[in-house]
Amino acid sequence: MTTPIRALTVLPARREDVELRTADGLVLVGELALPVAAEPVATLVTLHPLPTHGGYMDSHVLRKAAWRLPALADLAVLRFNTRGTASPRGRSQGHFDGGRAEKHDVAAALDLVTRRGLPDPWLVGWSFGTELTLMHGRDPRVVGAVLLSPPLARATDADLDAWAAFGRDLVVLVPEHDDFLRPGQARARFARVPQAELVGVVGANHLWVGEPSVRRVLDEIVRHVRPDLPGRLPTTWDGPCDDEGDR
Repeated sequence: MTTPIRALTVLPARREDVELRTADGLVLVGELALPVAAEPVATLVTLHPLPTHGGYMDSHVLRKAAWRLPALADLAVLRFNTRGTASPRGRSQGHFDGGRAEKHDVAAALDLVTRRGLPDPWLVGWSFGTELTLMHGRDPRVVGAVLLSPPLARATDADLDAWAAFGRDLVVLVPEHDDFLRPGQARARFARVPQAELVGVVGANHLWVGEPSVRRVLDEIVRHVRPDLPGRLPTTWDGPCDDEGDR
């Protein structure tokens, strides 16, 4: 049976609750989604938007990545709540620290990837998550990073220079109607990073509202993480799937 992939479609995956343990003694809650019938080809470590403004591991683009990409692209997707952040999965220990102590959260996520033997981790940060990526993601285990709506509020030119020296791929998706940093401004700021590929997304906003924006984000992620796959992701699914609205 062929089913259209809609906003609430949940494709098959092996999903498990996980706990991340930080170097400063906290337990963070999360979920790992893996392909059902194959080993993952690469791993997405997702970093959510600002928790003081409603960001958490279930922020919709990250949730849809976990719902779709294990099945459509054989990717492992790790989502978790940074310190002090709560979601239906639970509350991570600790307190929000404005991006400073969260360096331990990023490291704990990569430690889990290492322990589980997951391949080729890419960081996928959204808004506040892009700040964590640029400030704390320069780990030799990281293959590259995708930034969604980077505000460049906490991350500085020094962080951009450090990423340039780090040398890993950096894909920057900037919405046309972003509230903080628009494509022209972003091109000027990210010019410091020679390996950065900046993609301005016409019609999109900071929150990537609407299914066309979500599809564009997921297509761009897969285009860089799985360049061996042809074209855009499928918009239909042949086989069983769930609808989150029915749960």
